[in-house]
Amino acid sequence: MHTLPSLFTPLPFGNFQLSHRIVMAPLKRMRAERPGNQPSALNALYYTQRASEGGLIVAEASQIMPEGQGMPATPGIHSDEQAAGWKLVCDGVHAKGGRIFLQLWHVGRISHHSHQPDGGQPWAPSAIAAEGMAMTASFGREAFAIPRAMSLADIDTLKKAYVEAGRRAIAAGFDGVEIHSANGYLLEQFMHAKSNQREDQFGGSPTNRIRLPLEVAEALAQALTPAKVGIRLSPFGIANDSGEPDSEPLYRSLIQELNRLGLVYLHLIEPRASGAGQREVDHQHVPSACKMFRKDWDGVLITAGNFTAEGAAQTVQDGHADAIAFGRYFIANPDLPERIRRGQAFTPYDRATFYGGGTEGYTDYKAFGFS
Repeated sequence: MHTLPSLFTPLPFGNFQLSHRIVMAPLKRMRAERPGNQPSALNALYYTQRASEGGLIVAEASQIMPEGQGMPATPGIHSDEQAAGWKLVCDGVHAKGGRIFLQLWHVGRISHHSHQPDGGQPWAPSAIAAEGMAMTASFGREAFAIPRAMSLADIDTLKKAYVEAGRRAIAAGFDGVEIHSANGYLLEQFMHAKSNQREDQFGGSPTNRIRLPLEVAEALAQALTPAKVGIRLSPFGIANDSGEPDSEPLYRSLIQELNRLGLVYLHLIEPRASGAGQREVDHQHVPSACKMFRKDWDGVLITAGNFTAEGAAQTVQDGHADAIAFGRYFIANPDLPERIRRGQAFTPYDRATFYGGGTEGYTDYKAFGFS
């Protein structure tokens, strides 16, 4: 038995305090009820199993509007039925003393016409198709189609949808929201030149390309207070045909501007884990995102990506991050913080059951039998 004290030092976090620094990362599981894409009692059980006293869960990416969906059975936060489903989740987590934020999501060009309400083209910064395969509403695979470049009116609609989704999430019981601006989805598509070739105020220079995520963050901070808003970024990430040739200046500028808004936290995905949701990856010869951008961020810094318990503790102890988010290990270890505290081995996860399905690989993982 061994303990990792740096992970179990309380952490001030906006309007409350976390009792430990092991965060459950947002994990797409594709188990919302259809039609309607609303969370159910099964989803509430899954999250409640993984809640811990004073611990933070970031719930899975949830589309802010019907057009934002890109995979089947992903939950939304744009209808009353979805909000009612999420209330079950929040109530369960809070009953165990946990805290929970909801990740707000629009996939942009990483969609398929079968997910679109009108069966049409998905939204994107520019009419440039992503390389790779889209997932259809029936869990099939087809090449990404050319998306429709968003108008300024579309962008205005999008920003309003983020705010409305944020308000709906808070009303459903969430302690806050996380803006998904990573992994090649819509907000990151605006940030990267390969997917954004606009010639207006949202394209061209790095300053223009980071404008939309900044405006979304500012709007949500004003609507909800900065203490209830975090953001997730994937510097140097290559998921979903993303990537920027010279990422550091762009992300440094974005993080410094976000820092001025006073958001409660910045959540980074380490480059070594980019694309880990689709396959086992450990990219070599890549920088450490948390080490690179720690000095640019005054609030809580969470980082995620292929951490062991020991590596997580060392990263916090060294001051490179304030908390560590675990994803795949949290799937198979609902009591992960307690396992780490007691130095217990982790149950291995089953990648074949990550997406879609029922209880198998979802709510049937057992907690360790602590006395």
